[in-house]
Amino acid sequence: MNSSSETIFALSSGAGKAGVAVVRLSGPACESALKALCGRVPEPRVAALRSIRDQNGETIDRGLILWMPGPASFTGEDSAELQVHGGRAIVSGLIEALGGLDGLRPADAGEFARRAFTNGKLDLTEIEGLADLIDAETAGQRRQALRQLEGAAGRVVEDWRNRLIGILALSEAGIDFVDEEDVPAGVATQVQPEIEDLRSDIAQYLDDGHRGEMIREGLTVVIAGAPNVGKSSLMNALARRDVAIVSDTPGTTRDAIEVRLDLGSVPVTVVDTAGIRETSDGIEQEGVRRAEAHARSADLVLWIGDAGNDPEPDPAFGVEIWRLESKIDLSGNAAGWRGECLYGISARTGEGLRVLLDGLAGWADDRVGSGTDPVITRARHRREMERAVEALDKAGRLDYLAEGDLVAEELRVAANALGRITGRIDVEDVLGAIFGQFCIGK
Repeated sequence: MNSSSETIFALSSGAGKAGVAVVRLSGPACESALKALCGRVPEPRVAALRSIRDQNGETIDRGLILWMPGPASFTGEDSAELQVHGGRAIVSGLIEALGGLDGLRPADAGEFARRAFTNGKLDLTEIEGLADLIDAETAGQRRQALRQLEGAAGRVVEDWRNRLIGILALSEAGIDFVDEEDVPAGVATQVQPEIEDLRSDIAQYLDDGHRGEMIREGLTVVIAGAPNVGKSSLMNALARRDVAIVSDTPGTTRDAIEVRLDLGSVPVTVVDTAGIRETSDGIEQEGVRRAEAHARSADLVLWIGDAGNDPEPDPAFGVEIWRLESKIDLSGNAAGWRGECLYGISARTGEGLRVLLDGLAGWADDRVGSGTDPVITRARHRREMERAVEALDKAGRLDYLAEGDLVAEELRVAANALGRITGRIDVEDVLGAIFGQFCIGK
């Protein structure tokens, strides 16, 4: 990232033709840029209709101008927005005109958000919540991202860190007054219980079944079974479009096909796989191997058997398996749920599909839970919390009277781990990865 002393600009709305396009600016030259393009600067935070002209005086468009002096802006710097008609020629002309002004340059990916972090407007958990909100596909993802953007997770971590700093200060005070016989002993009786209480609180928070990661990343359901039992037909029925080739020829599906669904506000990837059977065909063998690999890594396997034939035994994939009987329109068997995760369906007529979808939505909701408390949404958060718990556990097992310096050092390790979650300390190694996921205008 370049210095925030430079003024950056970018198209923040979607590329291509649109009704309205939004171009954002941030940095010290915003005011002069508005004067150069629009003649004068409007009142702060009041939209004004202005003609926008290039350096030759030719009108680019007539649009709304917003002027937001820092620090009361998203980035904490002087900022502006130009809202113009979304034609390609208009946007191109405006970007070219901005690029021709002294002190302005195009923004890097995520640079607006990074400046907001650098200027203390958002912490790292809020920045990540913003990224998740932009990427949200379901209502569940949107709600979780909004809670994180509003600072719910960050407040929990900062509360832990503040408690830890208090414990550390008390611990170091005992070390400083080691010559006073009663002081270290009194500190020990207070520090050790507080260390254990904090360790227990963080450990309990970690024991969430990875609910937040599931909401953010989604669950995976694999459709598996022998050839020609209706796997691809079920896939097309769930997707409500033809995404997989349906044929009477065994082994038609060779590679996995994925479709993203919204089930109970939880994103679920449904994977159609090759028919699993013994075969001498080398290509089909690879398809079977991949099908089995997908099944073993899934959250749920829908194991399909043809209702007109003897059922295949459930495979040993090591994950939850639901048995489905397909083609019930031909066998005359009952549709819908029949207990023990057993469903009767017909992809051709649609019989039993609604019951199956309702069952899958309930399963997804049970997996992620319906609570609204802040949850861990990223592996980075979980890794740092685990480091903090490990350090607190070590500190709690040390003898403070004999090893006070070591206790204090473990407390510092734990505090640093928590600080890295919100970005309070030592985060240069993660900044590039976090901000690089944003689009250019954010």
